[in-house]
Amino acid sequence: MSKKLVAYFSASGITESVARNLSQTAGADLYRIQPEVPYTSADLDWMNKKSRSSIEMNDPASRPAIAAEDLDISSYDVVFLGFPVWWYMAPTIINTFLETYDFSGKTVIPFATSGSSGIENCEKKLQQQYPSINWKSGKLLNGHPGQDVLDSWVKSLNV
Repeated sequence: MSKKLVAYFSASGITESVARNLSQTAGADLYRIQPEVPYTSADLDWMNKKSRSSIEMNDPASRPAIAAEDLDISSYDVVFLGFPVWWYMAPTIINTFLETYDFSGKTVIPFATSGSSGIENCEKKLQQQYPSINWKSGKLLNGHPGQDVLDSWVKSLNV
């Protein structure tokens, strides 16, 4: 039996809600990826090219600091990695998380929430950036997915 973790970043609470439900379904521990400097509503205004999120997403080198690096990732075999889709990609704080910890020998399964984008581009980009990670296909989990959806997905992963 593998030890599982649901690690997630949530700017507005939507991804957090999904992550909590997924952790219960998968029998996984829960870890919130918190930015050192929390995002404000103005920071998240994607229509404003000078907003913090716009600036970060337009800079491939952006790595927003994480508030606490207190996670013992070594004890986990499977990591569900959750985030909202920003500009068809994972927010750059996900890169910070992936570069902070050693994912050798771990299976990482992305999941995302989005207003209109899919997860496919996020997965492709993450796999290109971090080819040494053992990635499994992820899932877009919008609109407060029901327990049956989560059960079915987790069972299909065989983790």
